[in-house]
Amino acid sequence: MEKKHRHFIIHKPWGMISQFINPAKRKKKLLGELYDFPEGTMAIGRLDVPSEGLLLLTTDGKVSEEIRSSKYEKEYYVQVDGIITEKEIEQLKKGVEIGFNGKKYMTKPGKAFIIDDPKFPLRSQKIRDERHGPTSWISIIIREGKFRQVRKMTAAVGFPTLRLIRVRIGEINLGELKVSEVKEMTSLM
Repeated sequence: MEKKHRHFIIHKPWGMISQFINPAKRKKKLLGELYDFPEGTMAIGRLDVPSEGLLLLTTDGKVSEEIRSSKYEKEYYVQVDGIITEKEIEQLKKGVEIGFNGKKYMTKPGKAFIIDDPKFPLRSQKIRDERHGPTSWISIIIREGKFRQVRKMTAAVGFPTLRLIRVRIGEINLGELKVSEVKEMTSLM
């Protein structure tokens, strides 16, 4: 009998490592602290420690590989330092040059647009306040996911990322999932 795979979506909080084993032995929270996941559960792609939002988990390696492929869009809401304009949005859409593994890398064309503050709950570590100048929110939709790519993209156009929240992977949305909440799904595709 074939083993029945299990799939989960979580709202990863700020400051948590997107894995079950801490490679550096630092005192950081791990995914296993959110839920009693079955053995063999893996995160599909990762969000770095300061990033938040939608993370998919599965016990099925084939599903993991499929979703990490460029077939699926990944959408991020990004709070940037300063008031970004359409000029920078156009650059983000076309692709920008970032550093990756010590080499220059041109990001593939994607989608980007300015959005209203999505009013996410404040995170555990305060970002900063108005005295430091204005901020703006954008949506970036890409099909690739190099290491810290979205952060590198906004920095490349002169607007460093202050807060990064993944809100969608393919058809799966973060929706009303609360920070640290885990929801079991019948399937991810």
